[in-house]
Amino acid sequence: MSTIVFILLSILTFTEMKQDSIQYNKLNEFETYVIEQKGTERPFVGGYTDLFEPGTYVCKKCDAPLYESTDKFHSNCGWPSFDDEIEGAVKKTTDADGRRTEITCNNCGGHLGHVFIGEGFTEKNTRHCVNSVSMKFIPKK
Repeated sequence: MSTIVFILLSILTFTEMKQDSIQYNKLNEFETYVIEQKGTERPFVGGYTDLFEPGTYVCKKCDAPLYESTDKFHSNCGWPSFDDEIEGAVKKTTDADGRRTEITCNNCGGHLGHVFIGEGFTEKNTRHCVNSVSMKFIPKK
């Protein structure tokens, strides 16, 4: 029995060490507040709210691709809005209050914003409301 416990503890310790050794992009204080502490930037101040150039939006923390500019639309909500994500890039979790659905980077768990269904802005009837500070834009070459 003690051998099994030792093996399990060794596996857990190795897994924790492996996760701790992952290198992410350095975040400033405000980026850390939004991405790691689930904060929100004020509406209409983000750099990507009105950007509609061709390209890809990636996670500010880990550079994982999240959204294509072809899925971006102007919702007038004050944050960048997308009606679809790159397949497998975004995790959706019901907030603790049960009223909203949080979206996070599926790769690193960084907070992106919230997703809303049924507002009628696009044919897909979905709005990913994303903090500009949670992303980086990579222009299409």
